[in-house]
Amino acid sequence: MADASGALLEEHSPDHGSEGGSEEKRGSQPPRDDAPRSSAAPTEENNPESLQDETATAESSRASARCSETNRIPSQITHNIPPDVDDHRKSLLNIASNQAHVGTPEIIRPTEDIFNSSEDRIKEDIIRMIVQYLHDEGYTTSTMTVLDEANVKLYEREERHAEIRRMRKAVLDGDWAEVDKLCTKTLMKNHKSFLYAVYKQQYLEYIEHHEIQKAFTHLNKRLKPLEHLQTTPNEFKDLCYLLTAKSVHDAPAFKDWAGITPAREKLAEHFQNMVDFESADRDGSVYVPPQRLLTMLRQAVAYQIESSRYHPRIAPRVTTLLADYHSLTIPNGVRNTLAGHKDNVKCIAFIGDDGLSIISGSSDSTCRIWNTETGECQGVLEGHLSRIWDVASSKAGLTVASASGDGTVKLWDLRTNKMQCMTTLEDSNGDVYSVDFHPAGRHIVSGGYDKTVRLYDIERQTVVKTFSGHQLSVSKTIFNPLGNLIVTGSKDNTIKFWDITSGLCIRTISSHLGEVTSVDLSSNGSLLLSSSKDNSNRLWDIRMVRPIRKFKGHQNTSKNFVKAGFAGDALVVGGSEDGIVYVWDATKGDILQKLRGHRDIVYSAAWNPRQSLFASCSDDRTVKTWWFDDAKPLYEA
Repeated sequence: MADASGALLEEHSPDHGSEGGSEEKRGSQPPRDDAPRSSAAPTEENNPESLQDETATAESSRASARCSETNRIPSQITHNIPPDVDDHRKSLLNIASNQAHVGTPEIIRPTEDIFNSSEDRIKEDIIRMIVQYLHDEGYTTSTMTVLDEANVKLYEREERHAEIRRMRKAVLDGDWAEVDKLCTKTLMKNHKSFLYAVYKQQYLEYIEHHEIQKAFTHLNKRLKPLEHLQTTPNEFKDLCYLLTAKSVHDAPAFKDWAGITPAREKLAEHFQNMVDFESADRDGSVYVPPQRLLTMLRQAVAYQIESSRYHPRIAPRVTTLLADYHSLTIPNGVRNTLAGHKDNVKCIAFIGDDGLSIISGSSDSTCRIWNTETGECQGVLEGHLSRIWDVASSKAGLTVASASGDGTVKLWDLRTNKMQCMTTLEDSNGDVYSVDFHPAGRHIVSGGYDKTVRLYDIERQTVVKTFSGHQLSVSKTIFNPLGNLIVTGSKDNTIKFWDITSGLCIRTISSHLGEVTSVDLSSNGSLLLSSSKDNSNRLWDIRMVRPIRKFKGHQNTSKNFVKAGFAGDALVVGGSEDGIVYVWDATKGDILQKLRGHRDIVYSAAWNPRQSLFASCSDDRTVKTWWFDDAKPLYEA
């Protein structure tokens, strides 16, 4: 009952700030969600905002050295952390405080033109590194499969590797019959030289064990025919002398002989070196440095640390290679204030994965492109006839999309300084509240006032599928990381999961007591974050379809689209009607930071891992970027 009264009061209340000034009031009759709309500029009157071992590379060494140099934590950074916090929260705060800001250095970006991945040589090198890794880890079947599919001489190569392993083992075990047998196969061109070394080792072991008769027979049958291969002019003479000597060391050529086991190990190493040296001359065989794939992966991670805005004072422990490294950042101050919009700023997004620019959408019917580092406005996107409810960017950052109250979605080309509108999609029957890019970048999804979710083909500029089932306006539409599902939030208090192929709703969450204003997914797609006007942000386990925890402390009960999202996998960040940006611990649900600086409602906050920056937008007509200033304490005293 109280919920219904609150909704009625909200619908009779004037729009917040400057939004209500440009729209007519309906009088005492509360507006219906399915009320007729004006065809010229459809709007939702008086309800506008219901909506990723030691290092083997120089790069890694430099990164570690840098961490060691700055291992001491300045006391002023950490002494204001509250003493009564639990160990998990204190650990997060200490890691976040333990960062040295170095800015964004000028580095060579890992673009496609560094090497041509279509070249046959590059493809073969990649396959060789993968095969080497699988082989080193003992994945024999997988190694054979990869070699087979890559059209390499599979059985010949694999049989050769197996025989080399058998030879090494036989030498180390002193199984000279097996060595003799394997030497009959052509494992190397200069096999007689190795055979002489094997016979010499076997002879010396006979002498060491005082088996003189066996040594005499072995000398005449095996070593005499290969006398021309002796390594020094008097070596064979010294071998003969050993038949009458008391010890191997009595002969000048063998005075430094280390003994049976070390000599076998040296012989096995000599064999491997001969094989490796000759392998480069074989048809289709290229020498691959040891652990080449792991070396390059370590170099890649070191590059990511080197190119990040913050360098850790303690060498970080990387636990996954499926996502780029980024530092755990809890901001403590405003980096830049981006001013220029003439009305409140509804939405923001970092452009592309690199996040070098930010796009904001405002009730002044424009979008603005801002330089993330300097805060300068790089361009204004004009063409919409009503407020901008949502903006999105493709992963490459070459195209952005805007959803507007004029019932359209516009796609903007950022490849040139002109920043022109390349497509206008006009299929919606009312305000379009949300837009998102498919991970592959060839489709977008939108939702809005007419309760319908639409999937567009960008190239053909057509609707390829619609999804119907929500009872009220659709406030947020996103794709999951795999791109096979669409997740939507609605004013009908529900969250729905849609299968893109079939178009069917496969799951509905109905636990919120208020309108759902936003939804977001974790990097692996296993966790869902939802924001609602029931004054809570909730975390859900998608696989079990159950709530895990709530994030509270903010305000989201009125007529505004207040949104929250993941900031990496460790943090949650969101806006609030009290003008504060909230940062929560995703694991515990505790508030880690309150960022004050806006003068009015904060509608949304976003995070970019490569920039290690937060951004927020507000009813005060500004966008702010937030950073961790290592010269200041994490908390003010």
